[in-house]
Amino acid sequence: MTNPNRVREIIERHNARAVRFYAAGDADSIASLFAEDGWQMPPHLPALVGRRAIREFWHAAMQWGDWDFSLTTQSVEVGEPVAVERGKYVLRFEAGVGAPPGMKSFEDRGNYLVHWRNERGHWRVAADAPVSELPLPGPASV
Repeated sequence: MTNPNRVREIIERHNARAVRFYAAGDADSIASLFAEDGWQMPPHLPALVGRRAIREFWHAAMQWGDWDFSLTTQSVEVGEPVAVERGKYVLRFEAGVGAPPGMKSFEDRGNYLVHWRNERGHWRVAADAPVSELPLPGPASV
C-alpha cells in the first residue's frame, strides 16, 4: 500500500524543482517531470500534448522573458498508481527583449489540479491544469 504522506513529499519536491527549472529557463528539465504522453493545459492556450510538445513550447517561452512560479500544494489524494494534487499558484512573468510583439509583463494567480502517475517507481505529471482566478482583460473603458 502506498503511503499518501510519502507521495505528497515526493510531489512537493518535484514542485520545488519545477519552480527552480522555470526560473532557470531549463525547458528540458521541466519536460522531464512529465510522462511521455503528459498534458499541460496553460490558461488561454491550446493544450500541450506529449513531453516533446511541452519541451518545445517552453524552449520558445523561455526566450520571452523571466518566469517566476510559486506552487502551494493543498491536498494530495493517492490511489496507486495515480495521485491527484490540488493547489494554488502565483505566476509572475517579466517580458524580455525576446517576447512576442504586444506581450507584456503580467502576474497571474489561481488554482491547479495535477494528475500524477507512478511509472516504474517515478512519479510523473500525466496532466497539469492551472485555472486562473483573475478575470480576462476586458475592453478598455471609454
